[in-house]
Amino acid sequence: MSTRTAGIDCLRCHQPDETLTDNPHDRGEVIIKCELCAQECLIREGERGRCRARIHVDGQLRSLVYGHPVSVHVDPIEKKPFYHYRPGSQAFSLSTTGCPLSCKFCQNWQISQARPEDFPTDFYPPDVVVHSTQKRSVPIIAFTYNEPTVFAEYLTDIARLAAQRDIESVLISCGFMNPDPLDEMCEVLDAIKIDLKGFSRDFYRNVCGAELAPVLRSIKTVAGRGVHLELVNLVVPTLNDSDRMLRELVHWVLNEVGPDVPIHFTRFHPDYQMRNLPPTPVATLERAYAIAKDSGINYPYVGNVPGHPGNNTHCPSCGKVVIRRTAFFVTGITIEGGKCKFCQAPIAGVFDQGGETRS
Repeated sequence: MSTRTAGIDCLRCHQPDETLTDNPHDRGEVIIKCELCAQECLIREGERGRCRARIHVDGQLRSLVYGHPVSVHVDPIEKKPFYHYRPGSQAFSLSTTGCPLSCKFCQNWQISQARPEDFPTDFYPPDVVVHSTQKRSVPIIAFTYNEPTVFAEYLTDIARLAAQRDIESVLISCGFMNPDPLDEMCEVLDAIKIDLKGFSRDFYRNVCGAELAPVLRSIKTVAGRGVHLELVNLVVPTLNDSDRMLRELVHWVLNEVGPDVPIHFTRFHPDYQMRNLPPTPVATLERAYAIAKDSGINYPYVGNVPGHPGNNTHCPSCGKVVIRRTAFFVTGITIEGGKCKFCQAPIAGVFDQGGETRS
């Protein structure tokens, strides 16, 4: 939306509590309001938004990253992490630069906080991405590593082409997008993992440079649209690891999206601007797991601790292990037709057609 948009309401770019003059800005200067993510940047000619991936050129907002991934890999789907979506599958994974957040603990800061020109890239159009996925016999394309919302047009173009070739698409996101872009993504995506970084406005503002409310809104939207949803909470020592915050997070998930949405409590490792803190003690993750389990979450997990039993999926009815994992690899599945092989209780998730049993 720009200041030259027909019928523009200038107040849309201001907060309700702002005191405005009769002429709050000069209409001769074109200012574009980016409505892709919840930062809603106001961008002057030649400038970029906070994500660094979009630039104002001659009254238009243009993507600087469409068709220019900087990282392409084939990963286990469990690495995203998705534990209840096609377990044991491989995912053709790609990212560009850019992110609307500035998390001080970001593990992928080299690309998320970079500008597109920091990396030499070739043009990699959507049909080439889909062809590359087919060539590797990989059933899923994953948009990941940075915040894929910044390349939403590229993402949706790829996902639509992929669907025509029976390839599924998944999103790994911070959940900080606005409703309209999220609605479009929900139309073309098969699964979405959202990072719920902490249940605190202050944590989001001071550590991530963002707000909590838009993320909660996105989680509810995805759940309401019926797209497969999983959540990750990176547990950072002293910042978001209190019993109170963990309980509030768990209770919100239970009340708003239900007990069957998996929650991965993952281990923090010192990185980027937060190297002063130690790795999360495993006991802290086990405490988060117990809080979630005792509160009624059916599928809590301990993440980033290879070999921990908290990586396994248990049937919420009989308690037996129905998916066994070692690191990012599935070593056994006892699910048939979406049900526990032992007690026939349903297991929430998306599994191979007709179910799967491996040992």
